[in-house]
Amino acid sequence: MGPSIALRAITHRLTTTPTQELPHVVSYLAVSIGNCSDVIASAQTKKAANVDESDSLQVNKLKTRLTSLLQDRSFEGRWAGVVLVKATIEAGQWEILHDCGPWVRGLLSILSKPDPVSTKRLSIITLTRIFHLTYRYPTLVREITTPSLPPFITALLNLIIGKQSTNIPTQLKEPRLLETVLSALIDLIGRHPTIFRPFLNQLQSLLLPIVGSSTLSSSLSSEAVHVAQNLFISLHHCASKNTSNEKWANDCKHTIASIHQTADHIFRSVIEQWESSDPNFKPSQSSKIQSSTPVDDAPNALGLPPWQGLHAGVNRIVTLLGLLSNFMSARTPSAVNVPIGAILDLTSRLTSVTFPRDGDETSQGNREFSRDERVALWSELPRIHGACIDLFCAIIRSFSTSLTSVIQPILEQSIWTFEADLFDSDLRRSSYSLMTEILPLVGRSMSKANVFTLATLIRQCCRDLILPENDQTTKSQQSDSKTKSKGTQSLNVDAFLLPSQGANPSKDLSSRNTYSAALRLLPIIYNFLPVEYIPLPVRAEMDRTAVLTGNREAMSAGVMNPMPSIKGRRPIPSILPFLTRRHSKELEVECLLRPRMPVILGGANVTFEADDYEEEQYVPSAIVSGIDVQDVPPAASNEDLAQSHNVLQPLLLQSKRNFSDHLEPSSTRPSQDTPEQRGFQVKKPRLEDESNVLTAQPTPVTLSETALSPAVVPSASVPSFPTAHNTDDSVLGSVATRVQSSGPREVLGNARPDNPSGDSDDDMPTLNIEPDTDEDEDD
Repeated sequence: MGPSIALRAITHRLTTTPTQELPHVVSYLAVSIGNCSDVIASAQTKKAANVDESDSLQVNKLKTRLTSLLQDRSFEGRWAGVVLVKATIEAGQWEILHDCGPWVRGLLSILSKPDPVSTKRLSIITLTRIFHLTYRYPTLVREITTPSLPPFITALLNLIIGKQSTNIPTQLKEPRLLETVLSALIDLIGRHPTIFRPFLNQLQSLLLPIVGSSTLSSSLSSEAVHVAQNLFISLHHCASKNTSNEKWANDCKHTIASIHQTADHIFRSVIEQWESSDPNFKPSQSSKIQSSTPVDDAPNALGLPPWQGLHAGVNRIVTLLGLLSNFMSARTPSAVNVPIGAILDLTSRLTSVTFPRDGDETSQGNREFSRDERVALWSELPRIHGACIDLFCAIIRSFSTSLTSVIQPILEQSIWTFEADLFDSDLRRSSYSLMTEILPLVGRSMSKANVFTLATLIRQCCRDLILPENDQTTKSQQSDSKTKSKGTQSLNVDAFLLPSQGANPSKDLSSRNTYSAALRLLPIIYNFLPVEYIPLPVRAEMDRTAVLTGNREAMSAGVMNPMPSIKGRRPIPSILPFLTRRHSKELEVECLLRPRMPVILGGANVTFEADDYEEEQYVPSAIVSGIDVQDVPPAASNEDLAQSHNVLQPLLLQSKRNFSDHLEPSSTRPSQDTPEQRGFQVKKPRLEDESNVLTAQPTPVTLSETALSPAVVPSASVPSFPTAHNTDDSVLGSVATRVQSSGPREVLGNARPDNPSGDSDDDMPTLNIEPDTDEDEDD
């Protein structure tokens, strides 16, 4: 009931609000239409009894009002109509799409009218969305998309392409709509390639000047150039049947050839040490033309316009390398042959020309050309090398482990250029991103020599993470202390006026990007490089950087990948205390601190040796007669007990009667050594009267104090008072050091009231040490 009322309120407000005031309420109306999606999508299938108040009538009123707004004479009305048509199509889906033919024609007419750029941009977005939604329904594609898409493409090209002439390159008519138009064409060309095929030449004439952006004005943004490159790559969809992969491969090869052609001109001032691995490659002879500046007006393999000047030539190479990166990243409808060898040959040429390390320009310089041109080339080389590294990143992201065989030359070229152009922050950022992709693939299998080649990169990564302002502050403090010691009075007064500027200076965008790339690389170095191959100074600097930056991932990786101990070398201390102090609330830090569960003491079927118990010196005070013997294992034998008789005797004298009193011939009977008797356990005595409790001092208890085998209970027993003369002197001497006894102990109440014979459960039963035979039964 709620959505129906809201829909009625929307139609009422659309019909009663003046057209000039609609832009103020159109956002609220668009949101309300989205909330009524259930009613709009199902209104045509319902048959309400009351026709005037039905949902179908309200939907028809809404569609009629939107159609009139698209044809309104005012800019405000058409702008509000475009926004509400987009919201209604998203809410109604098929129920609105199959009747949106008048809306499509109205939106196409807006593109040819002198409406504001915002209205045209919204019309392009709405039409693109309509063609996307109809793609799932063949009937709607036949009725709406097929007849409307060619006029839409024509209108888009007319919006951005001006009048062409033979000598003047293509001029952009409306640069502000360029990115929107190209994005719409990219979204539609993959789903309707046959419709785009007649417009292939016009699209190429539009895109080629943008791809070679050195001839265009600087008003184009990098996003627009990137979208143009993606559209140029997508043109292979429009090729004839089963030839799209060939067109893709040809365009890729033409791009590589164009880069070589441009490099022939801009590298003319140096002597290249590079030789192509392709025997069919021939450098251009026009590179030796004696002119003041490099220029290329020869026909280009890709069809790009000519350029003039070293800076324009470098822009051409950087742009084409970006186009080649998009070739590696773009999706294709069928399998294609990627020229990896030709790409690596190209990058080898571009990275072989580096800035002279020792400042000697004569080693690579060509004396036929001026020194100024050579110096200008040195300043442009970091841009070319950075574009090469970005190309490597795109290749590795696309092919991953399939490029394991060629990662070694990629790594060598990257390290070579990094060491040569270490001063450039953009190149360092690209190098860090490349190592972030390479190390998870082949880092663990690197040799010691390869790890040593990464030492310079790792050190620079640590330096980029540590803010240089801290080092400068430390140096200034040290210099101040030195000047104070010398008695000088030179002070920087401005530092006292604005102290915050020295503490938190603003960093530019390139520095922040470099910092982020280095921050992502440091944990990967810990996790994927062989720890034993990393030099000790480098590892120490890594740990220092991880602690100073507070990077939790790097510190955790450093703790989990410690340096192995080597004989004769002091071990490197762990940074776990710093990690605990900085990130004590993190779960992974808690797991590092407490990696194991508490040890479970004891067990159900654990067997202990008697010697382990005899080594104990003291036990808590307990009742001797109540010793628990249920936990004694049944595997013990009488022989073990006989061997420990010498030790058992002095201990029993403190609380038991003499063992010899029970050894009477009449009271002994042969035992039946059956399995049931072997498993018999002595029952605990029940102490019903306090008088039966023995008064005893704390004595050490051993395993030999308990009866470990079945025994015969004596028929009668006479209480006796044990003395120290019944024991061995050596054993008694050892026991006397632990047991304090001044004389014989008196037994209180040995006989229970219900036992007239005077027998007690506390007595030590008589043991049968005779052989396991029964002579009486044999007789």
